Amino acid sequence: MKKWIASIAVLALILSGCTQRSADDEEIVQDDAEQEETSIVPSNRLSGDNYRMILPYKPSEARGVITRQVANRVDIDEMEEGLRRLSKDSYNPEDYYFQEGQYFDSSRVTDWIDQLNPEVEKGSDEKTFRENPRYLTHILEQNYLKSMEGGNANLEGISIGLAMKSVYEFQTDTGEPTQYEDISESEMMDKATEIAQNIVNDIRENDEELSDIPIMIAIYREAEQSSPVPGNFVAKTNVAAGSNSVDGWDDVEEENILFPSDEGQEKYYDDQERVTNFGNEIRKFFPNYVGMVGEGFYIDGELQKLRIDVPIEFYGKGEIIGFTQYVDGLIDDIFPNYYDIEINITSSQKTESLLYRDAGEDDIQVHIYD
Repeated sequence: MKKWIASIAVLALILSGCTQRSADDEEIVQDDAEQEETSIVPSNRLSGDNYRMILPYKPSEARGVITRQVANRVDIDEMEEGLRRLSKDSYNPEDYYFQEGQYFDSSRVTDWIDQLNPEVEKGSDEKTFRENPRYLTHILEQNYLKSMEGGNANLEGISIGLAMKSVYEFQTDTGEPTQYEDISESEMMDKATEIAQNIVNDIRENDEELSDIPIMIAIYREAEQSSPVPGNFVAKTNVAAGSNSVDGWDDVEEENILFPSDEGQEKYYDDQERVTNFGNEIRKFFPNYVGMVGEGFYIDGELQKLRIDVPIEFYGKGEIIGFTQYVDGLIDDIFPNYYDIEINITSSQKTESLLYRDAGEDDIQVHIYD
């Protein structure tokens, strides 16, 4: 969690243009269709498993499309970070630089979404809508570059994330009630395979500069629109340089679990019990406590990150400090340190304090906001 918070701080400086260049920073040259551009790659990165990023930071050519297409904010964050995480298996952070997608602009992405989804006219009957759901929500591009001899940085890999619906919401006509059609994972994957193949064909045929670039494709299954926790990636594949064939999928064993919940109770009983005990201990001493929401992120059934949001009404700064100190002790008593943990304490006005501990660490970092 400490790494994530530091990432945000660094990115804010990057976007504001306030970063200072170090003598050890690497200068690279990027070629685009119009000009040769000199960029900087900072010498430092937050950890060995993070990508170094090219400065000045270039937002995606399709920036903004995801917020118009993906209904649940938690899915947006998880998809972007998750695609970068999965890309590490194909593009080692030791060798590659990260850059947001620069090749597919908003118009291209929107056209793909419209063309690759079934077209149903407004006013069609319910049966037609249910038999022709819009499966595809968004197409996310990320670029991975390598430094070459002579100081050039060349594109050496692309990752594409396909956001697919788990539930299709529709109205047969304006003013009619919203209806829902569940989409099974197997049905979703059948459609995702077809969509992925069409996108790869289009790229290889129409983007000359990408004709010999490897492409990693990952399938993201969205959560329901009202879900407090995000969906997750379920499959990925690699299309070799020069190939246009999508040959099968590798399963991605990731999931985000809500605590407390029936699913949490069934799949991860011990973790749910810890979260529940944490809430019970708070309730004993703080009558203003109104409940909490926990979110566990798992890979291959192993908890990687646990985030808990604790809303409570405070009547003074001293109460906030006392409550934060109390939670600090509870973390040590209840939660083991083999996964990242983050606890946000909030009031109706704002986040009041943050406690976090990285996996393998003993010390808990605490920040109380002014």
